[in-house]
This record gives sequence, structure tokens and C-alpha cells, in this order.
Amino acid sequence: MSGGQRAKVILAKLLLEKPDILLLDEPTNFLDKEHVTWLAEYLSRLPNAFLVVSHDYDFLERISTRICDIDNGKITKYFGTYSEFTRKKALLREDYIRQYAAQQKTIKKTEEFIRRNIAGRKSKMARGRQKQLDRMDKMEALEQKEIKPHFRFEALPLTTTEHLKVKHLDVGYHYPVLSDISFSIKGGEKIVMTGFNGIGKSTLLKTLISQIPSLSGSFRFSEQVKIGYFEQELAWADIEKTPIQIVSDAYPPLAIKDVRKRLAGCGISSKHAMQEIGTLSGGEQAKVKMCLLMMKPCNFLIMDEPTNHLDALAKESLKTALEEFEGTVLLVSHEEAFYREWTQKVIDIEKKI
Repeated sequence: MSGGQRAKVILAKLLLEKPDILLLDEPTNFLDKEHVTWLAEYLSRLPNAFLVVSHDYDFLERISTRICDIDNGKITKYFGTYSEFTRKKALLREDYIRQYAAQQKTIKKTEEFIRRNIAGRKSKMARGRQKQLDRMDKMEALEQKEIKPHFRFEALPLTTTEHLKVKHLDVGYHYPVLSDISFSIKGGEKIVMTGFNGIGKSTLLKTLISQIPSLSGSFRFSEQVKIGYFEQELAWADIEKTPIQIVSDAYPPLAIKDVRKRLAGCGISSKHAMQEIGTLSGGEQAKVKMCLLMMKPCNFLIMDEPTNHLDALAKESLKTALEEFEGTVLLVSHEEAFYREWTQKVIDIEKKI
């Protein structure tokens, strides 16, 4: 079953149980836009309480009346929609930063007074100021910026001629899930493939990279093509290995400091770089996979739902990287907002166009 089909089965089972409270962790990952819309409408009409964790901000805008924001080690509850939350948070953050700056100025001025007078005629006053300083409820510094990943794919040379020809291809495991698929892709083209969950998009990609055999028909890459593949599933040979170990194993000549640097460039903190990969969030694991892909020069990127699990900053960075990539891109995605501005052609698998 596809990731979207598995997600729908889990959702169906959960909803049929009619729980008093729904807890949903990234429920829109893997879902096509029709089912995201259906889920949003279902939750909007639901009389029961629900708690959703999601990076899909359009989805949150449609379903939320309260936002619990985790920031700087604290949880703050906001009333209203997601867009109202972002406005309120920005205003509160600006106000907090002003107050923090004012307090830091006062602390610095007081500490300077204490330093100058602790041993002089005003020592009693300096000790009093020290006591005031000790009793002060000091504001914590805010993290001024989130870790923004910087993705960049190194492109090998590729001419603008035809580099993939698919003719009357049938793909599947025991029987065809997609039949009579035909299309061609030229060098430098940015193509997105769409279609509902379970129609066979991931199966088609796995066939094109020869992970599974075709059932009939044919496809051919040119001799110039060097494929880079991003798989939808977050599967690892050993979930107890750390990102540092995984990258080091894939590229043994690379020094550990360079491994750390590459992971940091993809938005992996030094702390997470040393954690077991199985303990990291889906977004962090996806960044590790992206790091591995970036280290392999290619000229034909095949990417299966790469934005699943990624937050807004990572998505924006990935969009820029794919737009600037000089090779060919074949993308499977349900996020029109992600690919609309930089792809030249949409292959609708449902309509075979």
C-alpha cells in the first residue's frame, strides 16, 4: 500500500472508534489534496475535542480555534485561527524583545555601578544594588532565529535532448496498478507528477529506478543520466545509528568535522547529529536523507513526496534548491503551493496527461 493509503486506513480505524478526544500527529502527510480537504471539513464539524500536530499551515487555518505554540522551551496557548496566532505571536515577541533589551540595559548599568563602588565610599549602596540584582526576575534570552537549512544539489552536465522515454508502461507488484503510461522528459525539465493516493506514483518511480521490475512496456534513460533518488519512506538499515555515523558510513573518506558541517548545513543541530536516527522527528530524518542525496552529484533528480515532514523553512529552502538545480527534476507531490512556481509541466497520472 502507498503511504497515503496506509494513512487513510489508520484514520478510518481511528474515526470509527469514535474517541472522546482525537490526537493526530501530522495527519496530512502522504494525503492527496482531496483527502486533506475532506479531513479538514470533518474536523471542522466534529463536536469532540482534537489536538493536531502539523506543518501544513493551510490545513491548520481551516481547522483550528486554539494554537498551542512550543517556543523557547515553553508552551503558550493562543485563541483564534492559525493566521491570527502568527500575528499575535509576532507582536508579543517584539514586545518581549523590547522588554528584554531594556532589562539587559538596566542590569549592565547596575553591574557597572557595583563594580566601580563595591570597595569605595558607596560600598553599602553597591551591596544593596547587588541584592536588588539577585532578587530580580531575569528574563530569558529568546532564540533569535530558527535553524534554516540550506539545500543545494550538485548537477552533472546534461544536454537538453530527451533523457527519459516511457512507452506503454505497466507497473505494479503482482498486477498492474498503473497501465499504459507514456511520457518523455528532456534535460533540464522540471516535471511534477500528481494523482490520488494509491494510484501508483511511488510504484512508478520505484520501477524507473529499477527497484522493482516493470510488468510490461518499456522505459529508457539516456547514457548521460545519473539519478539521484529521494524515497518517500523514512527507512534506515539501523535505527540506532546517529546521523554522523550514517553519513560517515556512506562516505568513509569524509572527516568527522566535515560530516558535522554538512549535517549542520541541512539544519541538523549538533545535539541531533549525535542522537539515534530512530529517535529523531520525521522532519529531522528527512533532512538527513536530503544531506545524503546532496553529497551524490547527479543530473536527474527523482523525488517522492520530499516535503512530507518538512517545516516551512525547510520547504522554502528545498524549493529554491530544486529551482536552481541545472539538471532534470521528476517530482511526485500533493503540495501545489510547493511546485507551482518552478515546474514546467504537470503529468496527471489519473488522466494520463
